[in-house]
Amino acid sequence: MANRQEIRVVELFAGVGGFRLGLERCSPRFRTVWADQWEPGQAGQWAYRCYCRRFGEAARCCNEDIAAVTDQAPAHDLLVGGFPCQDYSVARTGAEGIEGKKGVLWWSIYDILRVRRPRMVLLENVDRLLKSPARQRGRDFGVMLRCLVEAGYRAEWRVVNAADYGNAQRRRRVFLFATRDPAPAALRDFPAGAPGWLVRDGFFSGAFPVLDGPPAKQGWADVTAGRDLAELSDTFSAAFSNAGVMVDGRVYTQELTPRAVPPTPLADLLEPGGVDERYYLRGETLEKWRYLKGAKRVLRTAKTGYTYWFTEGTIPFPDPADRPGRTMLTSEGSLNRSTHIVVDPATGELRKLTPVECERLNGFPDGWTDTGMPERQRYFVMGNALVVPVVTRMGARLLELL
Repeated sequence: MANRQEIRVVELFAGVGGFRLGLERCSPRFRTVWADQWEPGQAGQWAYRCYCRRFGEAARCCNEDIAAVTDQAPAHDLLVGGFPCQDYSVARTGAEGIEGKKGVLWWSIYDILRVRRPRMVLLENVDRLLKSPARQRGRDFGVMLRCLVEAGYRAEWRVVNAADYGNAQRRRRVFLFATRDPAPAALRDFPAGAPGWLVRDGFFSGAFPVLDGPPAKQGWADVTAGRDLAELSDTFSAAFSNAGVMVDGRVYTQELTPRAVPPTPLADLLEPGGVDERYYLRGETLEKWRYLKGAKRVLRTAKTGYTYWFTEGTIPFPDPADRPGRTMLTSEGSLNRSTHIVVDPATGELRKLTPVECERLNGFPDGWTDTGMPERQRYFVMGNALVVPVVTRMGARLLELL
C-alpha cells in the first residue's frame, strides 16, 4: 500500500464506534467503507442509532445480524471488530466459548476473511478468550489461529491493560493482529526470532512497549499438526500467555511485562461542580451498597440439594480517586457490586459515575452517547466499548508499518 493511500476499513460489531473513532483520530487515511452493528433482542438498537448519529451520512452502517449479511462486506484493507465476548467473559458463569450463542459469531468473521481477504485484521476480546473453555484451556483461541492459517494469515496477540499506557481504566483486553504480508526476516527462522519480535520488532511492541530481558514464562504450540479443524477443536489445548506470535501454524507465546507509564487517576474525570441529585447514595440505599461492596461468606444450597459457602472479597468503597478506575461492565450505574462509587469533589458525598464520566473512562468525547438513548443504555454501551486511545496507539503503529 503506497504511502498516504487511504486504508479501507470494515468494522464489525461496531457498537458506538470505538474502533472507528480511534482510527480516525489517528489519521484521515483510515476510511470506514462498511460497518455492522446489531444487538439481538433489543427493539431500540441504541448503539446502532448512536453510531449513525455520530458518523452521519458517511456511517455506512448495517443493522442486521452479521451472520446474514457477510456477503455485503465490500473489499477492504483492514477488518476490525470487538466481537461479542459474553461466552468468554469471567463475568459470566457457564460460559460456552466458541460454541455459545455469541461465540459462534467468530465464524462470520472467518467467512469475510476467506472471501474478501483483507490485508490486515485487528480484533479485540476479553483476555479470558486465551483460556476458553475451562474444560479444554486454549481450545477456542487455537481454533481461531488455525482459521487464520487456513485463510493465509500470520498473527500475533497481546493482552493490554489500558491503565498501563496512561489511561484511566484498568481494562484488560486481548488484541489479535493478523496480516497476509510475508513473514519478515526476523520470523523466518521460527521460533528463534520470536522473542525479539514480541519485545522489540512486532506490531504490538511498537504500540505498547514492554521490558526486555529473559522471559519468565514461555511456551510453544502447533495449531496444524496434521489435524483438520474438527479434530483440532476436539483435542487441542495450550497455555497461552499474554503475548504470542504465529507463523505457518507454529506458535510461540511468552509472558511480557509492560513498560508502564503513569495512568490517569479517576479524579481527573470527575465533574468538579457537583451532579444531579439522582446519582447520590442516600438513606436505605446506602446500606445496600455497603453490603454489596463488602466481604461475604454465605451458606447456599444448589438445585441438587448440595450446600456450599459462597464467598466474595471486599471491593473498595468508595473507589480511590487517585487511581484509575476498575474495568467498567455493562451493569455500570445499576445497584450492582461492580458499579463505581466515588466521593463527589464538590459535596463530599458518595455517588455513582455519570454517563459522561463513563464516556471519559473509555476516552470518548463528552456526550457521545447522548443521542436519545435511555440512560441505562448509555451505561450499557460504555460497558461494552473499547478504550479509544488504545485503538489510536494501534492505528499509529499500523501507519508506521505500511
